[in-house]
Amino acid sequence: MTDERRPMLQAKGISKFFPGTVALDNVDLTLHGGEIHALLGENGAGKSTLIKCLTGVYRRDSGRVLLQGKEVDPTLTHHSQRLGIGTVYQEVNLLPNLTVAENLYLGRQPMRGPFVDRRRMNTQARDTLRDYGIQIDPAQPLSTYSVAVQQVVAIARAVEMSGKVLILDEPTASLDHEEVQLLFSVIRRLKDRRLAVVFITHFLDQVFDICDSATVLRNGQVVGRVDLATTSRNDVITLMLGRQLAAQVRAPKPKAGGNTLLQIEGLQKTGMLNRFDLSLNEGEVVGLAGLLGSGRTETANLIFGAVKADQGKLTFRGKEIQLRNPRDAVAQGFALCPEDRKTDGIVGELSVRDNIILALQARQGWMRKVRRKKIEAIAEHYVRTLDIRLANLDMPIRLLSGGNQQKALLARWLATDPNFLILDEPTRGIDIGAHAEIIALIGRLQQDGMALLVASSEMEELVAYSNRVIVLRDRTQVKELVGEEITSDNIIRAIAADPQVEAAV
Repeated sequence: MTDERRPMLQAKGISKFFPGTVALDNVDLTLHGGEIHALLGENGAGKSTLIKCLTGVYRRDSGRVLLQGKEVDPTLTHHSQRLGIGTVYQEVNLLPNLTVAENLYLGRQPMRGPFVDRRRMNTQARDTLRDYGIQIDPAQPLSTYSVAVQQVVAIARAVEMSGKVLILDEPTASLDHEEVQLLFSVIRRLKDRRLAVVFITHFLDQVFDICDSATVLRNGQVVGRVDLATTSRNDVITLMLGRQLAAQVRAPKPKAGGNTLLQIEGLQKTGMLNRFDLSLNEGEVVGLAGLLGSGRTETANLIFGAVKADQGKLTFRGKEIQLRNPRDAVAQGFALCPEDRKTDGIVGELSVRDNIILALQARQGWMRKVRRKKIEAIAEHYVRTLDIRLANLDMPIRLLSGGNQQKALLARWLATDPNFLILDEPTRGIDIGAHAEIIALIGRLQQDGMALLVASSEMEELVAYSNRVIVLRDRTQVKELVGEEITSDNIIRAIAADPQVEAAV
């Protein structure tokens, strides 16, 4: 095979396991020089884990990595850089108090005897950055320049140190339109220099603008590799969310016939969520659909008071309420199971018992301890009811599988006897058995008259249990589906609709 046709990088059969979780399952990735390749997938799909396996942050459990046909085994980030694989993250990992040139050549400064040759370093930095399309004074502190320019400096440093493969992880998340175009012009220059570029983002418009091809991950597995020139947005979204554009066969679900519980009018937060309106009845499940970055989690956090809204009116059982923080929400009978249970949910070193009782104790007040006998009874009840698999209640919750951690987190909030339960990705990263149990639990809670708001990237779930589905796109409420309208077909069409076409119509 000629050098022109040989892949720049190949990952073959990469697998990575964590306790209770298969993060990557036999993943393949092929990158060619002169190609901009998107790595796509929802949160938890395995993108970050794969990148960390390629760059030596994680040790893979199986698989091979070939760079220009030769097997490599990076064990540390700087090792992968020496091999030719550079990475730039959303948060620029440079030193803003140093000059641009110092950041560009940190650790490899040109020397004149025992001293850094600053004149030569600044001249080289100026010439290097000119090749990337920016003309700035490299003797100025990095902090004096925009985030976009800092990104370019970070890219230049990574390329000059590595020079074969460049991985860009959410590089445009903090940039405005003009800054994105600056960054794209740099990426296209790197493509012309025959680098292999991996582009990770949740902005699909940018993927189709800048990328040639894409690998799509879902639940730690590759579900497709596509040529973006011949692939539609619908096709990509279908791969990411896991369903074809076809009506789904749905099990009967209870009708929401209760009284109005909660009305939300004009809820919004600059940069997080545009106007959001919802009227929710007792015994009703409302689903929130949308891609990563659409505003699902932001909506959940704003309703729960975890983030303070700029505007909005909440009326609970006919009375206007003010939620300044989650404590106010809990006092009203609200509950939230967050998207990232490990970071925002469980307290890993505490026992399963203590994690289950945490919200009830917080609502009662830390000076009024819940009686030990009551704690034991509550914990045992929910372990039995939710079938939480454990050795004993004293074991640290971090030792449980992902599914059992999620059920323990649900138990924490159910112990408070909530009126309104918000679930953010309740089945992400758990095994099939626990997945089915949580879906069944949602149905039982609905039948008992509880109102639920469920944010999920799993369309088949939303179709199965939702009385209504609200579709979010670009942090905006764009569609509401009711009853027979709730199909995977309609959800995907609402997510994938082109805003410019809609505006013209």
